Amino acid sequence: MTDVTLHDTLCALTLTLVLTGPRMVLNTRPLITTPLIPYPMALIVQKYGGTSVGSVERIGAVADRVARFKSEGHDMVVVVSAMSGETNRLMGLAKEIQKNPAPRELDALLSTGEKVTTALLSMALGERAVRAKSFSANQVGILTDSAHNKARIQDIRAEALQAELEVGGVPVVAGFQGVDVQGNVTTLGRGGSDTTAVALAAALKADECQIYTDVDGVYTTDPRMVDGAKRLDQITFEEMLEMSSMGSKVLQIRSVEFAGKYKVPLRVLSSFEGGPGTLITTEEDTSMEAPVIAGIAFNRDEAKLTVVGVPDNPGIAYRILGPVGEANIEVDVILQNSRGENSTDFTFTVARGDMEAAAEVLTPVVTELGAGEVLTDDHIAKVSVVGVGMRSHSGVAATMFKALADVGVNIQMISTSEIKISVIIEEKFLELAVRSLHSAFGLDTVED
Repeated sequence: MTDVTLHDTLCALTLTLVLTGPRMVLNTRPLITTPLIPYPMALIVQKYGGTSVGSVERIGAVADRVARFKSEGHDMVVVVSAMSGETNRLMGLAKEIQKNPAPRELDALLSTGEKVTTALLSMALGERAVRAKSFSANQVGILTDSAHNKARIQDIRAEALQAELEVGGVPVVAGFQGVDVQGNVTTLGRGGSDTTAVALAAALKADECQIYTDVDGVYTTDPRMVDGAKRLDQITFEEMLEMSSMGSKVLQIRSVEFAGKYKVPLRVLSSFEGGPGTLITTEEDTSMEAPVIAGIAFNRDEAKLTVVGVPDNPGIAYRILGPVGEANIEVDVILQNSRGENSTDFTFTVARGDMEAAAEVLTPVVTELGAGEVLTDDHIAKVSVVGVGMRSHSGVAATMFKALADVGVNIQMISTSEIKISVIIEEKFLELAVRSLHSAFGLDTVED
């Protein structure tokens, strides 16, 4: 579309002018604020989650939004999740048939949910006179490894998408899935549609990747838990990566990794209300009033395993964690406590769903090492304070530990990085801990 044609098209629309500092945004509907795209024509990848496409009416609303962007001259690629509740429904069916569903067949089943949405949205766009075409992962060329249920993207062959864009079409892509070199369907794990969208944006060198969901941005913590939680205007990739890894469910961690690695401009927006959302960027907020801590993240999906009475010899950590890693179980926080002369307790955390499998893997290891036993605990949670300001401010750990001590929360394990401190606590104290930390670091007073 030429600049002249774009100008004529825009002049034919009823426009709402919204002044935002030095930039002006053109909106066709006052209730939906178009994100700030600093280009007259851009390549935009949009992702819509399950709640955003949870009904025929909501799919129609998504089609309206995509059609508006298209009418403004933007090239569009849309990535969709399965309709809300569909993945759980399919998982339930699988478990009615097989207690532990075969991973390959489970992926083949779960991947159908996104395919339904792609077809429905393509039809809805067609009804709005927008050329659209649905694509499965195989048709797009999203190649992954063969780790069923938690596959990783290895390559994207985007020629089919490029061809559709060149003829003015809108590719509608099934998120959450890929194919391995044998042609088997794989899935990327829960939230994998975010990863699909960012990976496609990187492969296509898109101008912006927009993640539409049921929240209007990234908050200082979960607003359902803390009334004073505030939406952040922007957050760095580093902070978002830590918050995602520590339990924030706004974005999947791999999508943030992709965005940071390939410097994909990433914005989180609401499907149901206006607003600029939260921009995830490489730029750090250096204003004098910027808080030291960006947010408080937490994760209930934690379980703890302790191998009691392990010989305190070199290489013992590898002998315990090596078999766990070979079983494709990810380990999080690690702690080793001396029990006395030449004996130690080795403790680590995993995802709650992996606890039993990890304990089973460790059974022969305990016998081989002559250790005591394996203790398990799935009533724990992880709470983290995250912020790039920690690099230049002292006393963050002291403030965190004092706030928890003041409300009687005991710390079981501690893990740190350059911009985060995490603690393992009893799950029953989780909400109390999050509220106390949010207040202790002054996040209740952060301005929008």
